[in-house]
Amino acid sequence: MLAHTLPFVQANGPASANPLADLSEAPAVFSLGFGERREPYIARTSNLRRRLQRMLAPEEALSRRLQLLPFVQEIAWSPYGSEFEASLLLYREIVSAFATKDTAAVRKRLRLRPPAYLRMAMENDFPRLFATNRYVRSAAERSFGPFPTRAAAERACDAVLDLFQLRRCVEDLHPYPEHPACPYFEMKKCLAPCNQTCTPDRHRAEADAVFETLRTHGASLLASLERERAAASEALEFEAAAAIHQRYEKAETALRELPESMRLLSELSAVIVQPSAEPGEVALFRLTRQGLGGPVPYATVGMRLHNEQSGSSSLYSHPMALAAVPLEASPTTGPAVDTLEERLQTVLHALESMSPSRPSTPQVEDHLALFTRWCFRPLAKRAGEAVFAGADGAIPHKPLLRAISRVARVATAAVPASTA
Repeated sequence: MLAHTLPFVQANGPASANPLADLSEAPAVFSLGFGERREPYIARTSNLRRRLQRMLAPEEALSRRLQLLPFVQEIAWSPYGSEFEASLLLYREIVSAFATKDTAAVRKRLRLRPPAYLRMAMENDFPRLFATNRYVRSAAERSFGPFPTRAAAERACDAVLDLFQLRRCVEDLHPYPEHPACPYFEMKKCLAPCNQTCTPDRHRAEADAVFETLRTHGASLLASLERERAAASEALEFEAAAAIHQRYEKAETALRELPESMRLLSELSAVIVQPSAEPGEVALFRLTRQGLGGPVPYATVGMRLHNEQSGSSSLYSHPMALAAVPLEASPTTGPAVDTLEERLQTVLHALESMSPSRPSTPQVEDHLALFTRWCFRPLAKRAGEAVFAGADGAIPHKPLLRAISRVARVATAAVPASTA
C-alpha cells in the first residue's frame, strides 16, 4: 500500500554506506517489516530519516532501548502533506498489513470514534426520527450525517422536531382511542397518533416534511414559511404574518444545529482538498457513500492563487491560468492538459475510478469516522477544505477551483522562503 520500498540490510561499514542516509526528511507514514511471520511496525513521523535513524541506530549492549536493528528486513514509506492524508494512509496500511476483520482493533490503534447520524425509522406506520451511532448501509436512503458526537446529533434532532409535530416516543405504536397521550401532545408538539388523534397518512406527511427539511438543510421549510408570510401580508392579515415571521426566525435558529457537512448518506458526495507533499500540487480526495478515494494530485502550475485580502474581487475571486503551462502526461492524471478546467476534469475522472468498488460496512463507517475527525476539528487546526456536490449531484467546478487556490496559497505561505 505504501509508495516506496527499501530492502534493509544492516550497515557495518562507514556512515555513507548506511541506506538511511538517503531517506527524505519529510513527514511520512512508514512500515518496518520483520518477515512474513511477524507483524510489521507501522507509524507516522514528521521526519522520516531522523525517526528511522533513531529507531535503527546500533545500541550498546547494556542499553534498555528495544533492539530493532537485527530484525528489520524491509522499510516501506509514503510521504504525506496533511494530517488527513496521513490518517487515511495509516488506516489503509494497518488494514492491509494485518488483514484483520477485527474492526475494533483497527479503531483502537487509530483512536477512531464512530460518528453519529440521524435516521428516519420507517418500520412502523408512524415514522420517527432518532439519533444513532450505528451505520446501516440499507438505511442510507433515510439517514443523515455525519455528526461529530451523539450529543450533537441529539441536539440537532430535538431542534428539528421542535419545528414539527412528529412523534418522539420510541415504542412500536399500536394506536387505540384510550391510549394516554404524552406531554408533547399537550404542548402541541406531537400529533398524538397513539390515541388515533391523527391518521397514518397525516403523520407520514409530517414525517415527509421533516425528511425534506433535513435533506435540503432547511431550505424547503424556510421557502414554505416565506410563501405563507407573503400570502398573509398580501391578504392584509398582519397578525398572521407576524406569527409566521416568528416561526421563520425560530426555524433559522434551530437549523443552525445542522452542520454544513450533514448530507443524506445515499447522496453523500464531496471532494476534499488537502496540501500535498509535492510542491506545486494539492491532493484531492473523493468522499461518497462508498467511502474515501484518492489522493490524486492536482497541479497548480500557472494558477493565480486566491487572495481574499487583496481587496480586488475582479482579479482574485475566480482563479485563472496566468499562462498555458502544459503538463507532462502521467499514469495518474492522464494526458497532458494546459487549462485549469481540463486539469480538473481529468483529475475528477481519476478520482471516480479510485472510489472503492465493494467496500464492507465497517470500512465505510471507518472512512466516515476519518472524515468526521478532520471535518469537525477547530478551523485554526484544520488544513484543507471540502466542496460538496450540488442538488444535481455534480461537484461544482468554480467553488472547487477556488478551494484549490486557497489551499495552495496557504501551503505556499507555510513553506519557509529558504526551501520554497
